[in-house]
Amino acid sequence: MRLFNSFTNQIEEFKPIEENKVKMYVCGPTVYDFAHLGHARCYITWDVLYRYLKFKGYDVTYCRNVTDVDDKILKKAEKEGKTPEEVSTYWYKAFAESMKKLNTLKPDIEPFATKTLGEMISIAKDLINKGYAYEANGDVYFRVKKFPQYGMLSKQPIDQLESGARVEVGDVKEDALDFALWKKDEKFGYNSPWGVGRPGWHIECSAMSRKYLGKTIDIHAGGADLIFPHHENEIAQSECANGCKFVNYWLHNGFVTINKEKMSKSLGNFLTIDDMLKNYDANTIRFFILTNHYRMPVEFSDEALSAAQSGVKRMLNAKQTKINDELRLEETPEYKAFVEAMDEDLNTSKALAVLFDLATRANKDEENAFTILFKLASVLGFSFEKAKLSDEELTEALKVVGEKLGREFASMDDLIAYRKEARDAKNWPVADAIRLALDEVNIVLKDSKDGTVWEVK
Repeated sequence: MRLFNSFTNQIEEFKPIEENKVKMYVCGPTVYDFAHLGHARCYITWDVLYRYLKFKGYDVTYCRNVTDVDDKILKKAEKEGKTPEEVSTYWYKAFAESMKKLNTLKPDIEPFATKTLGEMISIAKDLINKGYAYEANGDVYFRVKKFPQYGMLSKQPIDQLESGARVEVGDVKEDALDFALWKKDEKFGYNSPWGVGRPGWHIECSAMSRKYLGKTIDIHAGGADLIFPHHENEIAQSECANGCKFVNYWLHNGFVTINKEKMSKSLGNFLTIDDMLKNYDANTIRFFILTNHYRMPVEFSDEALSAAQSGVKRMLNAKQTKINDELRLEETPEYKAFVEAMDEDLNTSKALAVLFDLATRANKDEENAFTILFKLASVLGFSFEKAKLSDEELTEALKVVGEKLGREFASMDDLIAYRKEARDAKNWPVADAIRLALDEVNIVLKDSKDGTVWEVK
């Protein structure tokens, strides 16, 4: 298996520290608002890597943190008259629900920053004792120039960084490049050897990855926007505190763009995952993301998502047969083609081509084609389960349809019977009105010689 290492800027053979074991860390969300399509791109990408590593037989420990102490959370708490904990708890639950809807697997470990403060303080103390950091008026800063390798991940020489550095109001740094490990904050802070304060963003991931995965880890992944300064700072503080290499393989996914601009909350051009799921299902969003190589930018458009929707239908509407659990998947040529694609830096678009071919052959009743399709598609996180409505959702859908048609329906059977009466009477305007009303609530009726059934689109 070969992966593109952002640190060396080249594709390398993947060799874990311990044979058959992989320690993988992904920078998680700052929980203060809805997750958007950019988050979907990031966490679906690394969900696929996690699934694929396990598929290959590795014993994977996947750690993804939750930043629940941050300036944005504090601002939201003040604005809404809530505690920071109330804000972060609410938005973490919303994030977790969005991830569940996207069919991403839950990480093995999901630590919260506020539960790891002791480890952050310990790292900051170690860095002060070793001369890599200093305290100034309740703040603690890292001395960037004490770490000669600074800038190697982002490929920015330190003199270039120096020319662009600036000192914020209230900073008492020795050097403009120095970054905060701990910030004085008497209003929302926690006790520390330097007074009441809270951690800098970068030290959170260094502390959590060290606590749960160890001082040197196999894979550290995240969005390309984190390369500088977040990941650059993580390397500096981790390697100086621990005295050893921090990460063997740095992996970064590309941006999601709208009109060639990166999607972000700060630009106000983001689409939330929940909004997306009103128009497209999880399989479609996943397909849209995986048709592009994970390192490349993805340009969002309704046309691209509609094309993804068609691709998903082609793959998941393949004729389904009983799964052959006795089939030795690794002996099939399709498995070998799929693995060959995925082993080359997660070439998901090439892997999808294998699935398309299998779907075509499944429709021709080729033996085991659907079994192979089902098992390989699952590695990419696609679900073959039909969408369902809860009792409450179905009641609401029937209410909406009833209002459109000017009558009440106690159940879908009641509505189907009403449609049959209209069709038998050749009352096509009513039959069409029923179809259009159902279309608005994403329900479709399917007729066969055995009767009419309904399903969620």
